[in-house]
Amino acid sequence: MQNFNEIIAKQRRFFLQGKTKEVFFRIKALHSLDQMIRSHEKELTAALKKDLNKSEFESYMTEIGSLLEEIRFMRKHIKKWAKPRKVKSTIFLIGSKSYIYPEPYGVALIISPWNYPFQLSIAPLIGAIAAGNCAVLKPSEFTPETSQLLAELIAKTFPEEYITVVQGEGETSQALLEEKWDYLFFTGSVSVGKKIMEAAAKHLTPVTLELGGKSPCIIHHDANLKLAAKRIAWGKFLNAGQTCVAPDYLYVHHTVMDKFLHLLTEAIKELYTDHVLESGTFTKIVSERHFQRLVKFLADGIVAYGGKHDRQSLIVEPTILNNVTWEDSVMQEEIFGPILPVLTYDHDHLVIEEINKHPKPLALYIFSENQAFQDTIIQQVSFGGGCINDTIFHLSSPYLPFGGVGESGMGAYHGKGSFDVFSHVKSILKQTTAFDLPFRYPHKKNALQHIKRFLK
Repeated sequence: MQNFNEIIAKQRRFFLQGKTKEVFFRIKALHSLDQMIRSHEKELTAALKKDLNKSEFESYMTEIGSLLEEIRFMRKHIKKWAKPRKVKSTIFLIGSKSYIYPEPYGVALIISPWNYPFQLSIAPLIGAIAAGNCAVLKPSEFTPETSQLLAELIAKTFPEEYITVVQGEGETSQALLEEKWDYLFFTGSVSVGKKIMEAAAKHLTPVTLELGGKSPCIIHHDANLKLAAKRIAWGKFLNAGQTCVAPDYLYVHHTVMDKFLHLLTEAIKELYTDHVLESGTFTKIVSERHFQRLVKFLADGIVAYGGKHDRQSLIVEPTILNNVTWEDSVMQEEIFGPILPVLTYDHDHLVIEEINKHPKPLALYIFSENQAFQDTIIQQVSFGGGCINDTIFHLSSPYLPFGGVGESGMGAYHGKGSFDVFSHVKSILKQTTAFDLPFRYPHKKNALQHIKRFLK
């Protein structure tokens, strides 16, 4: 077992030198990160293929291209965001000036998951670098090829005292959490997120938790059904459903149920062919344990499409489950796989009531042309974020902070959100010495009356 205390001490010494606080240093580091990704695109794609059987198209779109855009956006705006900004002062503070100084926390620990092993390691790192922190990355042991490559690339690009990667299994993460960090950033399951929170509490360490949950997708009777089917099939079965914001289940209005299921089936065939097991291009399930967990769900409801699976290749084909109820096992936890249960509804308020009975989801999707219906769902259901008439794509905008609420997480990142989440906001008031208001002092005659007059 490595001496993590030594790594942290080394990074803290480097941080205290002040180099990472220099904006030019941060921009240069982001440029180095950009070049690292661009010059090793083929190796990254190959590693993702070995770990998850991801296609080159899917790897670039979800793991590489999005990061390059995030870096570009960050480099464009970092000078502005890092500057102290002046804010207003109240009349009671006449003569003073007020400023907000963003400053880095120090040494951050970033623990990333296996479903997007490269993207979900580097995306928070971009924010940590931009805000001026040092960082230790702990990638998932379930994607060893990508984790090993990540460690090698980071070691070639950055000195260990600035950014480094620590590999290992669960006990390594546990040992890392025993140390004192200045910030913790975790992406993963709710159950592990609770352990992260517990560990952070021991040192009162600020934390961001990007978790998950059962994200609903509502198809109203007035939706563009054909387009909805295609966009849902894409969003759900991307990465074999192993996406934290994938539609976890559908709520379809009973009047369009039959037509929609037909269109959804056709969309799956169009996007992924009718021979997924034989094609060799569909993303695999990360481990046999997760594979077996998913296979058990196939006993719930009625398989309306799909259902085939292969233990040797760890492939489960895109599957639609009909006649599902909230009592079924598939509705008791986040699916995180290519299985899509379908529920129906008659009245709008029943959908809202049912969703609100359960933990707040990370994402919610609405397919409808009715503005009033859209607004009702948005206003009456609490969730992390989502889309109207689309899925997943809210993650792609650097102008939209991404994060959960309640059991689906806390804190948000992407774009300026990434800079903000790794920055402490230091408030400074600069007071004048040209004059001194006498009634601020208790010994002054009628001081209380003057203060009350000012504070009305």
